Amino acid sequence: MLAAFGDPGHAFPAIALGRTLAARGHDVMLETWTKWRDHVEREGMRFAAAPQYLVFPTEKRTLKPYQAAVRASKQTAAAIEAFDPDVVVADILTSAASLAAQSCGRRWVTLVPHVMPVSEPGFPPYSVGARLPRTVVGRALWRAMEPVMRGGLERGREELNGARTRVGLPPLEYVHGGISHELTLVATFPQLEYPRADPLPWMRVTGPLLWEQPFGDVELPPGDAPLVLVAPSTSQDPEQRMLAAALDGLAAEPVRVLASTNRRPPPRPLPVPDNARLVDWVSYARTMPLCDAVVCHAGHGTVARALASGAPVVACPAAGDMGENAARVAWAGVGVGLPRRFTTPRGVRLAVRRVLADERYRRRARELAGWADDNDGAAAAADALESFAATAVAA
Repeated sequence: MLAAFGDPGHAFPAIALGRTLAARGHDVMLETWTKWRDHVEREGMRFAAAPQYLVFPTEKRTLKPYQAAVRASKQTAAAIEAFDPDVVVADILTSAASLAAQSCGRRWVTLVPHVMPVSEPGFPPYSVGARLPRTVVGRALWRAMEPVMRGGLERGREELNGARTRVGLPPLEYVHGGISHELTLVATFPQLEYPRADPLPWMRVTGPLLWEQPFGDVELPPGDAPLVLVAPSTSQDPEQRMLAAALDGLAAEPVRVLASTNRRPPPRPLPVPDNARLVDWVSYARTMPLCDAVVCHAGHGTVARALASGAPVVACPAAGDMGENAARVAWAGVGVGLPRRFTTPRGVRLAVRRVLADERYRRRARELAGWADDNDGAAAAADALESFAATAVAA
């Protein structure tokens, strides 16, 4: 049984994994939001409607940490008991499923659909957008910050233990308790993972889990100039600032621009220059292999698809883990990061110029594309799960 928060960055990797497992003959159920039901069933899985709740509180919905997940875990526990799986795979944000799996006495696996958020001494804190330090002094500075960061992790442990108590589970003595120490699948490129002095024995980096909604080809801007795809987030930047900056900044450049609103119309009409086309939706799988660069908000799914297609990235992070993804893009040499304050017409223009002018970015992105061709992330994740499930059945 798979369970995933319904945003595309979490639901789509789960669908990719479930599709591969179903194709291998396994009986697979995916619990996610109802909007994905048709896709789940078309890919050969059973569907269960997930309880929908806010993972993070807002000004209008100020639930205490894990309160919504505890409530939702009762529904997921009922689905687990009815389906009777050998293993439950819970997306890292889907706390209700991990709590439910453990309360039902099932072995559980965590699916991390991005780079691993668990750091080690000398790493910058996850999601702040800082790159791995290159010097002893830099690593020492981050180590000096660890007591501050440890306080936040301990608060998280206490909050999770409170939720565990409410569903009848014992407290945990370690932080990051929402991540399985039996098996955690990290669905990213190993080239984006910082090297660890002390590898986590239960962590498997599989490669990205890529899936997208079926969609046909779109007409490209005419000509043979380099093609730049502008691919905004499906959840962040509601004003479409990055999209507007890219269309304006690249208007006079010797490039072709294919830009998508991703079905999120901007609040006001955007001028579309002669060298650009603005569309409502685009298939990344069909289009990115044709691109010379991809400008995006650095959601992990978009970054992974671009790199699997051999296209270097201009990463313009908006929120969440996007700053972390942008830092990994720059650290791995597969593109450049453009902080939010520089996501302006001039900033996008200079960043695109840099990526197109320096062949090293293109060459490095093609190396990752070659790795993806030789290493199917969904197959690697399915292999790990099959081995894990075999030990679960034997036990």
